[in-house]
Amino acid sequence: MNFAILVPVLIVYMGIMSWLAYYGYKKTVTESDYLVGGRNIHPSIMALSYGATFISTSAIVGFGGVAAAHGFSLLWLAFLNIVLGIFVAFAIFGTRIRKLSLELNATTFPTLLGKRYNSKFITVFAGIMIFVLMPAYTSIVLIGGGRFLQESMSMNFNLALIILAAIIAIYVVTGGIKAVMYTDAFGAVIMLIGMAIFLFVTYKAVGGIIDGHSGLSAMKDLVPQALVDQGHRGWTSMPEFGSPLWWTIVSTIIMGVGVGVLAQPQLAMRCMTVKDDRALYRSVLVGGIFIFFMTGAAFVIGPLSNLYFYNGSGEISLSVAKGNVDLIIPIFINQLMPEWFIYLFTLTLLSATISTISSLIHVQATAFGQDILKTLGVNKFLKMNPSRIGVLIGVIAAVILAYLLPAGIIAQATAFWFGICAAGFLPILIGALYWKRSTKKAAIASMITGFTVSIIGFLFFHLKEASAIGLSQAIFGKATLLPFPWTHVDPLFYALPLSTFVFIAVTLMDKSANVNKQQPEKAKIIPAVSE
Repeated sequence: MNFAILVPVLIVYMGIMSWLAYYGYKKTVTESDYLVGGRNIHPSIMALSYGATFISTSAIVGFGGVAAAHGFSLLWLAFLNIVLGIFVAFAIFGTRIRKLSLELNATTFPTLLGKRYNSKFITVFAGIMIFVLMPAYTSIVLIGGGRFLQESMSMNFNLALIILAAIIAIYVVTGGIKAVMYTDAFGAVIMLIGMAIFLFVTYKAVGGIIDGHSGLSAMKDLVPQALVDQGHRGWTSMPEFGSPLWWTIVSTIIMGVGVGVLAQPQLAMRCMTVKDDRALYRSVLVGGIFIFFMTGAAFVIGPLSNLYFYNGSGEISLSVAKGNVDLIIPIFINQLMPEWFIYLFTLTLLSATISTISSLIHVQATAFGQDILKTLGVNKFLKMNPSRIGVLIGVIAAVILAYLLPAGIIAQATAFWFGICAAGFLPILIGALYWKRSTKKAAIASMITGFTVSIIGFLFFHLKEASAIGLSQAIFGKATLLPFPWTHVDPLFYALPLSTFVFIAVTLMDKSANVNKQQPEKAKIIPAVSE
């Protein structure tokens, strides 16, 4: 890279981001402004912020690299991201979340659940789960940004992590959700332009849509034997049904992330920031187009990189990246794209990294300050704002994990967080929104069941995590306790049905509970709403 060009570009970019963050800071006066943007964010900004938060470097770099290894089968995830992650999340769940959060005067995801079920335990437990487990997801987003800077700018990976973390901490500490969402929206526009150009140039480089896809289909004999043994049938085909690779793609990547998006705290909070249902409906189109060009483009570009590399060097993407899928997209960009685009894509991935991590850190900070300390009454003993303390802890935890996690972990860690949220939060969230009969006991039992079974599954059954952690090996003398296919079935497949069953069963058996008493206490002051 020509640093004489890059440095001024970065200065302009950071200047705009800093101005937006400062603007958000000046608009942040009340606690509601810091937490939910005063509930008056423009629908387009909300949709772009939601999309930029949803689509991070884990989608572009991590999942793009996984798609390069496994093929177009990941496009089913893009389909679920649009249908569930945008349409259902906004038009169906989002409207209920907005109204319930307003009625209960709830400004965080755990507080929404806790107030709905009249349970401080739910608020604190959900806050602890977010604060303790979310850094695993935050760190891999940081890794994605760091890997790109490492490849494209020849920057030391450790230095890249520190710089990104410092920038994000400043934004979140000062401006709250408004600074986060304004910078997200700007970053999303850059991301959209960058990915649209990247998709167009990729197709042009492989001869167009028809020649590119047919050429990739003809390369199925080049799939590494190790992947063939796991069920790989070529980059344009689904893996063999029931094979280890099929279970990994379908249960972990497609379903784990595709369903888990509905229970993401950082995404659900976006629905609390707009003033009425009309704003959410208007957000669907903007969000859908954005997600299409982000995930759809990444999952098409990844597989086509195999054809490009093979035509140029006789190697497929995995060979070029020496087995590290997280490096495939950065290397592909460096070889394919002109120099000016690398500058644009540097800003694209910086935007993806900053937008997602700033939102994740904001959620972790509010979980620490609002949901845990404030609910327990501990915050009054602290001189500093507890949410800002949470920001610092969250950033430090993310950087430490980014150093410790192994290579090629981005997609797997994303699926871990999304899946565990689905099992722990989704049944009680749906109950809070749609089932008045649901009770506090049922919500507590379901949430504990979902998280416990998921964690047990990752520790003792799911091969990738269980073998890496080594607890099952240390205790029982074997990597996993159950044979195939359970070694490749994501814990979401049994944790979510079990937590759902517990939620329904306990609610129906709770005969002594007075249904009326289970209804949440409404906020004493209900702000006016424009419908």
